[in-house]
Parts: sequence; C-alpha cells; structure tokens
Amino acid sequence: MQYREVDATAEYVARFETGADWREEIETLAREEAVEAGWFTALGAVQDAEVWFYDQEATEYQSVTFDEPLEVAACVGNVSLLDDDVFAHTHAVLSRPSGQAVAGHLDAATVWAGECHLRAFAEPLERTHDPVTDLDLWL
Repeated sequence: MQYREVDATAEYVARFETGADWREEIETLAREEAVEAGWFTALGAVQDAEVWFYDQEATEYQSVTFDEPLEVAACVGNVSLLDDDVFAHTHAVLSRPSGQAVAGHLDAATVWAGECHLRAFAEPLERTHDPVTDLDLWL
C-alpha cells in the first residue's frame, strides 16, 4: 500500500447544468477553482450514460452505453492530474425506473439534474502509469 496525508483546503458545492456532460462539469469546477486534487460525491439524474468496466485480464476498458434516463443513486470519485490536465475519476451507481442498478466507471453522461460536493486538497495528485495494472494511478 502507498499512502500519504492530505490537507483539505476548501470545499465546494455545485449544481450541474442540464444538458452538460456530468464528468466535464466536475472537471470544469476543478479547473475554475484551480483544484488539482480532491474528492467528490454527487447525485442526481442523467439522460444517458457511458459506463466502463475494466477487464483485468485484457487490461482494457469495456464500454456499455445506456440511452435512457437514469437516476444517479451514488457517484464518487477523485480529482487529480493526468497528462498535465485535471481529470475526474468518476464511479457511479445508476438506477432504472424498475430499481435495477448499473454501475461502473462513468465516462460520460448527459446531465438532467446534478448536485456535487468537492473537497479540495492542498497538494496536487498526479496519475502515472502503473505497469502491473496498466492503469494510470495516483499516489
């Protein structure tokens, strides 16, 4: 395990714009407030979504697209730097009207309504390539 202590410097709450991209809204907030590291939670609803699942054997993401309204029952992630730009690593549990849930790495989704809480950290987190998992991970 690798870890370090982080100091929180600020906290933000935001309401996402209807029609915007869910993950891009988080990244825009981080860019506007110069947040290079942080942790967020969010909830709301989306009109569609692209969810990724990481195939550990093939070491690549598998994409599933949902072209339907979904509730964002839970959304959690972190903000860090990837290739010198802000990246919101976003995971979500989305639910259908039946209550059936779909979940995974949320790559893209069109906001219907969304609310977010972002806690910023003092020191930047930068993602670097991890040869074991073939993922860009932070320390």
